[in-house]
Amino acid sequence: MTGQTRAQAESQAHAHAYAQAQAGAQTQEQTPAQAPEAAQPPFRGRMVRRRFFGHAGAMTGLLVLTLVIVLAFSASGIRLWGVVNIPGWWHYSYDEVLPIINGTAPTYRFPLDFGDHPFGQDRVGRDMFAMTMRGAQLSIIVMFTIGIIGTVIGVLIGAAAGYFRGTTGAVLMRITDLVIIVPGVVIAAVLGVLVGHAGTGRTVLDADGNVTVVYSFSDRVFTFLQQNLGVVLLGIFLGLVIWTSMARLVRAEFLVLRELEFVDAARLAGASDLRIILKHLLPNAVGVIIVNATLLMSSAILLEAGLSYLGFGVQAPDTSLGLLVVANQSAMSTRPWLFWWPGVFIVVICLCINFIGDGLRDAFDPRRGRIGSAKTPAVRDGR
Repeated sequence: MTGQTRAQAESQAHAHAYAQAQAGAQTQEQTPAQAPEAAQPPFRGRMVRRRFFGHAGAMTGLLVLTLVIVLAFSASGIRLWGVVNIPGWWHYSYDEVLPIINGTAPTYRFPLDFGDHPFGQDRVGRDMFAMTMRGAQLSIIVMFTIGIIGTVIGVLIGAAAGYFRGTTGAVLMRITDLVIIVPGVVIAAVLGVLVGHAGTGRTVLDADGNVTVVYSFSDRVFTFLQQNLGVVLLGIFLGLVIWTSMARLVRAEFLVLRELEFVDAARLAGASDLRIILKHLLPNAVGVIIVNATLLMSSAILLEAGLSYLGFGVQAPDTSLGLLVVANQSAMSTRPWLFWWPGVFIVVICLCINFIGDGLRDAFDPRRGRIGSAKTPAVRDGR
């Protein structure tokens, strides 16, 4: 009995040791599986916000651009579609002719003595501060309208051409080449002439010699758009001819991305073409899209200035930054303040948009996020 009891005890001890070994093995197997979950990067929205808000240049550009927008819209007031008319806090209007003070020179004195006309007056007595704020307001509206329209059209055409390739890509790229061949300024000028004369109607001479003006349906439509949309209509038409560079860059990016393994895996999983483009390709091309969109917005002010110089942009009595620069270029040597202030605002707005674009590119680029998250555990461990 003693031998049998000893054998049973040893058997129970071996079984208990084996159970403990199995439990330890299961714990070791579960630990590596749980480690990646702990090392996973935070939610993408928080990661994007953290990177963007941590970008010094983007934050500086966003702050300065916000101040410029608030200053422009609050000083000159808001006038939209003939319905909204909110007066600004500045006591002079941009089209108000005033008595000339201080020989049209700026009345600002350092540090806080602004006087009646801190930016000076033009040769007929209009306040340059009010005109610059009104010009900045309209130029900002045109800039964002051109950027949004050009980006949307360019991304749609470039994505379709790069992903589908073949006949679809060839046709879309030939259309893009046709738009590129003719300079954008010429196309925009022609569209501006058509829109400008669309609402003038047609003169008809009846049998009695009486002259009457007949307005067609298109004349009435364009007249309504001009009266209620104003510079937004100009921005829309300019956006229709400035999308070509965006389309070519997006197409080139999609041609590379569509050959990667994750796209093949999405196809094998049954994802549709639309889902692959929206969920897999566009997030990886967002850096290229954002950077080029900021370049479009920066060049929009220069394009508007060129059209204003040719007589197809914003027309007097309204004004824009480009129109102010063109109108006062002859006074550069005698009254340089008429040229300085609009030029400074153009440069500041362009630099702010470019800085913001750099910050958004670094924040949204998922390939940069994967590299950063892969290095995180090593950095945390001190290796």
